[in-house]
Amino acid sequence: MKQEQYICIENEMLRCMRDSAHDREHVYRVLYTALMIAETEPEADRDILITASLLHDIGRKEQFENPALCHAAVGAKKAETFLLEKGFAPDFTEKVCAAILSHRFRKNASPESIEAKILFDADKLDACGALGIARTLVYKGAVEDPLYSLLPDGSVSDGTGDEFPSFFQEYKFKLEKLYDRFYTKKGREMAEERRAAAISFYRDLFGEVSAAYITGRDLLQNHIK
Repeated sequence: MKQEQYICIENEMLRCMRDSAHDREHVYRVLYTALMIAETEPEADRDILITASLLHDIGRKEQFENPALCHAAVGAKKAETFLLEKGFAPDFTEKVCAAILSHRFRKNASPESIEAKILFDADKLDACGALGIARTLVYKGAVEDPLYSLLPDGSVSDGTGDEFPSFFQEYKFKLEKLYDRFYTKKGREMAEERRAAAISFYRDLFGEVSAAYITGRDLLQNHIK
């Protein structure tokens, strides 16, 4: 890839990025991680991978403003328009957009090409381990979601089966399940290295808030007549 092409694509990414949990540094981490994984996948087209990595979240602003939209679908369409307008080949554009469309964890479209699989893994790795916990907390704070919900008996829910969004619900619904959904050997290895940090944080936080409710409520009742 020529430097001027990279700069052109990078500038489009910078123009589109807005919210803090999916900011430009997330994009760069995904790009760098994708290239690390690609070192073990020699058949991967680096130009497709670099372009898809840079543009994979350019639909985030639209989804943030309208949660009914899928940022992967919006981003793929925006990337298609941008790349074709800038003179990139239709075949190249199609492969980039297919990778963008299939990178989302909740989207039913599964990555098919090696570039799409690498992008999927690199993006999911950014939601693993200590980094994934930190990014989730930043996002939950931005949208004013609570850390946890309470069960009908007043105890703290661990997030399993929760109807309303919270950090614990996101951990159980998404973060805990990430580690079984990697397509490349390198991606799985990197995810496993990060797994213990996320488990430890969740267990510690759940234990601390649960203990406060269990002990504190009993103490309060003892002093209320």
